[in-house]
Amino acid sequence: MAGTYKHVVLVGIDGAGNFYKKTNSPSINALFREGAGTDRCLTSSPTISAECWGSMLIGVYPEVHGLTNSIVETEKYGKQDHPTIFKLIREARPDAKLAAFCNWSPINTGIIESDAKVYLDTGDDEALTDKICSYIISNRPDFLFVQFDSVDTAGHTFGYGSRKYLECLSAADGYLGKIRDAVEKAGISDDTLFIATADHGGFGQSHGGDSDAEKYVFFAAVGKTVPKGTTVELEVKDIPAAVAHALGVPGSDNWSARVPVGLFAD
Repeated sequence: MAGTYKHVVLVGIDGAGNFYKKTNSPSINALFREGAGTDRCLTSSPTISAECWGSMLIGVYPEVHGLTNSIVETEKYGKQDHPTIFKLIREARPDAKLAAFCNWSPINTGIIESDAKVYLDTGDDEALTDKICSYIISNRPDFLFVQFDSVDTAGHTFGYGSRKYLECLSAADGYLGKIRDAVEKAGISDDTLFIATADHGGFGQSHGGDSDAEKYVFFAAVGKTVPKGTTVELEVKDIPAAVAHALGVPGSDNWSARVPVGLFAD
């Protein structure tokens, strides 16, 4: 049944697409090996950060949540009929520990509602990882969201799929592994659904279009009810439904999100 997890950790690597296959990525590969996933998770269109992160956290397409980079950088989100997954969890569990650690700070200030009472922090990926690990061990959060940004920065600077880009992706994979280790050290791994994914990929030194390299991202999840070695079909906007299902939290009546078929055996 739904609600079989006490904790969900969602790690998003900005701009990663599914380029992990072209570099050393033991942590991502371990998630695929130990759980379920796909390299064909369809992100939102246009393949731009605010549109895609918005869909991942709100469960609807960009034309519904209306977020763009310029909007999230200057305004606060607060559509009552389209709440983020943070707000839904807060309403269902007033005492829940919720946290977001984002290198790209507009997620914290322009997407996550201020009244959702989420612990927020920002910084570069490496420093952020140390903060995340300490927070997990000390707080054992109900829902933790992480956004790493250095991979996307490398894509814009050196090209998506370039040597420098792939080096940054390998580094992010290492940060992902440290977060999984922290979940283990906190003693909550058996009750945690652990998800890793990306908001979009890239082509050349940009993104926003509909090429396969931009619109398909990896998705991998591990948990006690996730069938090992299963390939699932989903879109980025479905992720909030998976989180809500895992925690036993009611979803939004206005979602486009659906729990991915085959992701859970319960």
